[in-house]
Amino acid sequence: MAEVVLEVQDLKKHFHVTRGLVLQRVIGWVRAVDGVSFNIAKGETLSLVGESGAGKTTTARIILLLERMTSGSLLFKGKDIRGLSRSQLKEYRSAVQAVFQDPWSSLDPRMQVRSIVAEPLVVNTSMSRKQISVRVHELLEQVGLRSDHAQLYPHEFSGGQRQRIAVARALALNPSLIVLDEPVSALDVSIRAQIMNLLKDLQSLHGVSYLLIAHNLATVRYMSQHVAVMYLGKIVEYAEAEELFSNPLHPYTRALISAGLPVHPGDSPAEIILSGEMPSPLNPPSGCHFHPRCTEAMPICSEVEPMLRDVVSSHTVRCHLH
Repeated sequence: MAEVVLEVQDLKKHFHVTRGLVLQRVIGWVRAVDGVSFNIAKGETLSLVGESGAGKTTTARIILLLERMTSGSLLFKGKDIRGLSRSQLKEYRSAVQAVFQDPWSSLDPRMQVRSIVAEPLVVNTSMSRKQISVRVHELLEQVGLRSDHAQLYPHEFSGGQRQRIAVARALALNPSLIVLDEPVSALDVSIRAQIMNLLKDLQSLHGVSYLLIAHNLATVRYMSQHVAVMYLGKIVEYAEAEELFSNPLHPYTRALISAGLPVHPGDSPAEIILSGEMPSPLNPPSGCHFHPRCTEAMPICSEVEPMLRDVVSSHTVRCHLH
């Protein structure tokens, strides 16, 4: 059994909503993440999928320590991060890196590529200037760029090349986990496959784990070993990638898959059209949060919230149909 790099247990993040400019009072809570649990094994990719507002990015920001959790726990290689010392937290931040969606804005336009890639090494290690230079050139070559690219600036590269630079920076400290927040959605279709293949090759080379946040289900299917489908702050289905795509159980998952491109050109599955938009997390529906949009809703769905249950081996779903 593969080593578990990150274990997320009953993670919650609630934002309070206030009214008034001077005498502010809390009038409600936005349950952005509401009891999420999953594991990420060494060298594997877990994808979080769902519509905008499902809680995917908030979950990722908590893991990156950019947001403070309301409750729950994060265990990194078996250790709860809430009990880590300051030096151990620094090690955690080095071991968990990120590649963001937009390579235009995630790279400082005033810095040369050598400085962008070297920055994590300068801040977190005691390597000499020569060692850092050698490491930067090594990283650039690993992501498919030339060593002489180090003296250029971000604006001198294409979008795909800029994303390669961002990947090189994320790899600088030999992380155990990289959060990929929509890493190819801002790129031309012709470039996406190149970046996805690069990420898979680097995963095989370094044994790094990925948490992939994505809307494009073709990307998710190609990159992932496991997939968690989120809706209104909760995981509604979790399974191995091929199991989930070949046998989706939750009506929401089936709708997402039907809206994507078919795997084979000859396939023409009937698209499932969901009515309305995702409800506000400030005032979620009673019972199953998905029931107002579900084509298979039953009376119990509006009254009782379903639990996340194992239906078959390693395939769980939050739905009264199962």
